[in-house]
Amino acid sequence: MKRRKHILKAAPVAVAAASGALAGELGLPISGSGATRIVIGRREWITLPEFGGLAVNAKVDTGAWTSSLHAVDVRLDEAGESVRFVTNDRNGRRIACEAAVARLGRVRNSGGKARRRVFIETMAVLPGGFRWPVQFTLADRSAMNCPVLLGRRALAGFFLIDPQGNHLLGGLRDFDIPPAGHPS
Repeated sequence: MKRRKHILKAAPVAVAAASGALAGELGLPISGSGATRIVIGRREWITLPEFGGLAVNAKVDTGAWTSSLHAVDVRLDEAGESVRFVTNDRNGRRIACEAAVARLGRVRNSGGKARRRVFIETMAVLPGGFRWPVQFTLADRSAMNCPVLLGRRALAGFFLIDPQGNHLLGGLRDFDIPPAGHPS
């Protein structure tokens, strides 16, 4: 007798709770396959509170292991313990940032070329309040559409990705960010 395979299907269901509340109800982070996750789109808005609440559009990339934050003028201090860099906000304004160095490492680009990169760790926040620590490499992403790339390392254990969806968790209006041109 031939055994039938079980096919599991997921159907999107509207949820009234904010992502932070939903994650709390679900007990995230969760490890193990098949556990409940938050569904996100291929692009999501995130804020980085440690950099003045910088709100950026993040591309979700399951083909990348590491996450990356747009940075130019990257300068390590003499001890290699902190780094200064410049990034851009959603309106293209230059934002000067400083962070502790999490580590230095080699990262391969999509062409297979390895480069030495600075890694920082900071909190990322989604619309609705879900927050989690993410390690970012600092790289010039000015030629890319999104200044942030979220790789598998940051996504694992928290999310399922809907490749047809964008900004499924909400938009900029769902953050407490002053409009452009207003003092914070």
